[in-house]
Amino acid sequence: MSHENHHLHEHHHHAPASLSTVFILCIILNLLFVLIEAGVGFGYNSLGLLSDAGHNLSDVFSLLLSLFAIQMAKRHGNKHFTYGYKKSTVLASLANAIILLIAVGCILIESIYKLRNPEQVSGAAISWTAGAGILINGITTLLLMRNQGHDLNVKGAFLHMAMDTLVSLGVVISGIVILLTGFVIIDTLISLAIACIILASTWKLLKESLYLSLDAVPDSVNLDEIGNAITGISGIENWHHLHVWAVSTTENAATVHVVIKDVSQMNDIKQQIKHALAVKGISHSTIEFEFQGCPCCDKENGCFEN
Repeated sequence: MSHENHHLHEHHHHAPASLSTVFILCIILNLLFVLIEAGVGFGYNSLGLLSDAGHNLSDVFSLLLSLFAIQMAKRHGNKHFTYGYKKSTVLASLANAIILLIAVGCILIESIYKLRNPEQVSGAAISWTAGAGILINGITTLLLMRNQGHDLNVKGAFLHMAMDTLVSLGVVISGIVILLTGFVIIDTLISLAIACIILASTWKLLKESLYLSLDAVPDSVNLDEIGNAITGISGIENWHHLHVWAVSTTENAATVHVVIKDVSQMNDIKQQIKHALAVKGISHSTIEFEFQGCPCCDKENGCFEN
């Protein structure tokens, strides 16, 4: 039996310095807008602006998380953290999701109160402030667009910002409605809609980050496809004990036991398996070779059992 291991993983995917600069600029722009929008919302008693400010604050967290992941990917592994500190990005996602859920709860409680006790708000102030939000979110989206096709972290931030541009558009519409009709309840209704949007995106973030914290198979990985790819490699008699988990929000790892017929083919088979795993989004892999029948599997299929 031969065991192929890679200890103290040193695989690093360094992001260009320009990408970090883009994220820092986006964070500064969005944080300044959050402060301005929250201030106007308090000043004009607009729950729609306050809830949108809360949602834009989630953008700042999302951008910070992506920047954090980029920086953590540069850290080297050591004897205590052989994969480095990449897993902290998953924990940051989980904390972010919990904070956002609390914020959504506060918005919903305040919205119910406003529905029972409607107050006058300035439609012009809402429209102008949220209009600025469309500009800020639009600029951020454009800055991220160039790199979103190369990094899942960047793509997530890009989609988040694109969605928020539409949310700000909804707030502008509520301001115009109030300005033209005086129907102030629309501000609260828009606030509820924004809360639902935040809840939908946050719930998915919470579920995925919790699953990854428990070393579940990432959503981007299909175990059946991986199993079929391994089975299709010539020279493999059988395989078992396939495990896949997330090293970070952008990198996955796997281990698998492979039964082969000819020891002389081991190195070639190893390279083919690693390539097949890399194609499926797994950058770290440990392959153990065996040269006798597997007691938990038949001769036709592999298994995922422990």
